[in-house]
Amino acid sequence: MRTDHAAAQRLAGQVPAPPAHTETSLRALHARCIAAARWIARQMEKRRSRLALQEMTDEQLKDIGLSRGQAYSEFRRRSWD
Repeated sequence: MRTDHAAAQRLAGQVPAPPAHTETSLRALHARCIAAARWIARQMEKRRSRLALQEMTDEQLKDIGLSRGQAYSEFRRRSWD
């Protein structure tokens, strides 16, 4: 089995370790991935809420102070609104 030459040199202490900014970059990437996942979760929750409005009866909408037209307008909004 052939060993990666650069990895072997690194283990032997002949080649310096990767720069510290690599770790910082990975943390930044991780933070961006977490932020993106949270944004997607918020968008999905908005979509579920808007779908729930569409499924409500007129009496249920009246109880929360909305008309059928207002519920439809909310349903038709873009996800990023």
